[in-house]
Amino acid sequence: MSTINDVSRLAGVSKATVSRVLSGTRGVKEASRQAVLKAVDELNYRPNVIAQSLFSQSTGCIGVICAQDNINQTTGYLYALEKQLSQHQKHLLLRFANTKSEVMSALEELSCGLCDDILIIGARFPLNIQQDNVILVDCTVSGDVNSIQFDHAFATETACNYLISQGRRQIALIQPHGSGFTEQVLLGYKHALEKNFLPFNRNLVFMDSTSSSVALQELLNNATTLNFNALLVADEQEAQRVIPQLQAFNKSVPDDIMVFSLAGSLQLPGIPTIPAIEYSMDAMAARIVGWLNEKTQNVLNSCVLRGDLIIPDVRRR
Repeated sequence: MSTINDVSRLAGVSKATVSRVLSGTRGVKEASRQAVLKAVDELNYRPNVIAQSLFSQSTGCIGVICAQDNINQTTGYLYALEKQLSQHQKHLLLRFANTKSEVMSALEELSCGLCDDILIIGARFPLNIQQDNVILVDCTVSGDVNSIQFDHAFATETACNYLISQGRRQIALIQPHGSGFTEQVLLGYKHALEKNFLPFNRNLVFMDSTSSSVALQELLNNATTLNFNALLVADEQEAQRVIPQLQAFNKSVPDDIMVFSLAGSLQLPGIPTIPAIEYSMDAMAARIVGWLNEKTQNVLNSCVLRGDLIIPDVRRR
């Protein structure tokens, strides 16, 4: 097994220079840095993580507390983060939490010297966290904290405008309990209706519903809402729940009712089957890693990302 001495000899630099390159310390000449990296690659050198952390006063580990129920979104977050972090010689330490107390317990554990920085993803409950090394990602935010948020109002307004452009003017909205951001979603919904001179029908809107299936059944049972021809749901998991229910009542999707996911699309080989808003996990991960490397408030602080409108190619169905 190769050692730091082997790398030093092959690169023609001191051990201190090798250590500075591997720990990401600035001030190393580019020629020396390239020589070290080339030697590391040729020797397949793997530095001792413990020794590295003692030298640099850094563990190289980033804690991730995942409070996101949607397994598809969780997978997307973790894949993008792992890819970005590995490019910067950082490692991911994962914890799952479903409640505020579990999040705080995991935060306390990871803060005790295990991790340099910590990400909390998808928490749908207020978190009052004052630690500078914590970033909230798509969480319910309270106070002045480092965070990356998604523009849910913009997403909903975009979705409604698309549906209206497709001739869908009776747009139902189901936002299940615990999905978060109900005020932003409702704001975007109302803005789209106002801009298209459409009335707001309270009976078409279900915010904080305990069950999307029950909310949909109420829509189908109510004579004043029976003719709705579009349905906004929180994400692709909710879409998976409501589409079979609509089909059971002889409602064709999308011919009779166009279902739209506000976060993530259902997938067939290569294409989405329903229109959706999708957020770039790679862009989010790049923002986070950029902040971790720079550690300046003006790099992140509070960043808002907007999603892309994804439209299925009906010609390829």
